[in-house]
Amino acid sequence: MTPPQVPGARLRHGRVALALSFFAQGAVFALLVTRIPAIQVRYGISDGLLPVFLAAVPVLAGVGSVGTEHLVKRVRPSVVLRVVQPVVCLALPAVGAGGSLAQVAVALGAFGLTVGALDASMNMLGVSLQRAYGRSIMLGFHAAYSLGGIAGASLAWAGAHWELSLVLLYGPVVAVVVPLVLIAGRWFVDGDERGASEGGAGAATPVAMRLLLPLCLVMAFAYIGDSTVSNWSAKYLKDVLGSSEQLSTVPYNVYMVMTLLGRTVGDLGVQRFGPVAVVRTGTVVAAAGFAVVAVAPGAWAGMAGFVLLGLGLCVVVPQTFAAAGRQAVERRGPGASDPTIARLNIFNYVGFLVGSPLVGAIGDAWSYRGAMLVPMALVLVTLVYARSFGSSPDRYGDDHERPRTADVGRGSNGL
Repeated sequence: MTPPQVPGARLRHGRVALALSFFAQGAVFALLVTRIPAIQVRYGISDGLLPVFLAAVPVLAGVGSVGTEHLVKRVRPSVVLRVVQPVVCLALPAVGAGGSLAQVAVALGAFGLTVGALDASMNMLGVSLQRAYGRSIMLGFHAAYSLGGIAGASLAWAGAHWELSLVLLYGPVVAVVVPLVLIAGRWFVDGDERGASEGGAGAATPVAMRLLLPLCLVMAFAYIGDSTVSNWSAKYLKDVLGSSEQLSTVPYNVYMVMTLLGRTVGDLGVQRFGPVAVVRTGTVVAAAGFAVVAVAPGAWAGMAGFVLLGLGLCVVVPQTFAAAGRQAVERRGPGASDPTIARLNIFNYVGFLVGSPLVGAIGDAWSYRGAMLVPMALVLVTLVYARSFGSSPDRYGDDHERPRTADVGRGSNGL
């Protein structure tokens, strides 16, 4: 077997540019969601109205992802990403500087619509670049997103600590990030299929939903698990495990750091063992994390559970996007990859919408310890569909490469 070709300068530049895009999006999203309480206070949003605002964002993001599915049949994903990412960034100061409830609603609505297109187009570029590279690199992009999330959450903490207004917090960040993404956008690469099939690949139809359904369920269940951590970890540690209020803020940070570490080394695992083994291992580790959290006698034991959750869940979403792209290429040709990924991306928001209310309802009706077993069971469903992440003749890595790098788009391979 011949080794994979060394990527050219254009692909390497495209990879760095896309990683910067993922990083910027992680930071912007964290800056928004971690300052929701301050946004609520600034605009006098009632506790009854706040869930409506929070639910509207992922719903509109789903609409944006659906629109992107059709848009990329005519326009390259790189063009979509170049246009929508600055808009997503500019939504931050618009949220912070609004003067009325109607204005912040419009700003959040614009954020939701464009972030759906952004998430879809970023992952389209990541999957096609991975295919062009001939080896697993998708987890690295999501590691950049995790790093951006940590940076954004840290800036948000600093802003809260120094009691900065939302405008003073968001303004300087956007002044740096917008030029960064505009410059990075010049280097985006749509992937090998675009140059080879200009004008024809984009007309391909996505994989039928009945065939894509296993990966859609995996995506939704992974985000139910992720939203459980982001929305309930602090409350769980404080109210159930009896931690201090200060310590209760730690689990989500621990979770994010573990996702960063897991994704940083995850591509090496995929290259060595193949995506099916990595996804199965991650699923078992994540389920074990929920189990530890559910039975933890105290705060530090619960923290260990969130460590496992970060290490386990972090591999599932990038591999789900990669597997969807592979299935699209196998079944309908390279041009079907982009609209298929946009269709799959919708279930990111389905999981986000369902996860938090589901755990809250079960916790109130039964117990929060018992509620942690529900996302555990849903995540374990991934084991049933693990074969969807692989293709029998191909696996990544030195021991599993196919003879021709150009065919790696058919090879098997993520909040």
